[in-house]
Amino acid sequence: MAFWEYALLFLSVLGGGALALPFQNRAQPVMRLLLSFSGAYLLGITVVHLMPGAFSVAGSSPSLWILGGFFVQLLLEQLSRGVEHGHVHIHDKGPKSLAIQVMAGLSLHAFLEGLPLSHYDAFHMAQHGHEHGHYHLLIGIVLHKLPAAFALVSLLLLSHFQKKWVITCLAVFSAMSPLGAFSSSFLVLNQAAVANLLGFVIGSFLHISTTILFEADDSRQHHVSWAKLGVIVLGIALALAADMA
Repeated sequence: MAFWEYALLFLSVLGGGALALPFQNRAQPVMRLLLSFSGAYLLGITVVHLMPGAFSVAGSSPSLWILGGFFVQLLLEQLSRGVEHGHVHIHDKGPKSLAIQVMAGLSLHAFLEGLPLSHYDAFHMAQHGHEHGHYHLLIGIVLHKLPAAFALVSLLLLSHFQKKWVITCLAVFSAMSPLGAFSSSFLVLNQAAVANLLGFVIGSFLHISTTILFEADDSRQHHVSWAKLGVIVLGIALALAADMA
């Protein structure tokens, strides 16, 4: 990975969380639309780009890893309370231990998500013979981490953490995906191992993206507003266009 990719991972999450400090109430409608867009884009790139690449490698078993990633994400949600979907459940606010628990779950999720990044450029080149499109995974992580950071900071503020501790927690969370990518850069992995690792992240992406879309509106009436439907269609369209370009 290039330095700018590490910087983008860190700064985009830091920026998403920073929006919650002065604009917590005013930015939430925009962040909900961004969340719907990110869920749709994440689902699109997972299905049309990441999954075909993972299944094209001989000797790999991505199916099992996809299931593993899906259920590990399900378990991590018991810690994170769904904050990785960009949601803050106001009725859940309580002791600071809850916020720390959420922080731990999110950080572990972010670290695992960053693991394939250092190997994905070479993996994409081997599968497609060119570098075009190898940023799909990076962009997908950035897009859903931004609203997650916003939700995390909102939860920390609701839990009455001092601002200096909120900023420290945000910085730690922002560093976890780059740290995962950096850590895995020291591992020598063949194509099958990268495909399996990618399958694990695909399982996580499938869980996150579908949950975002199922919870696209706050109501429980299975209704999606026209604005959110528009950004969902836009997210899917951009994922398809990026894959075909």
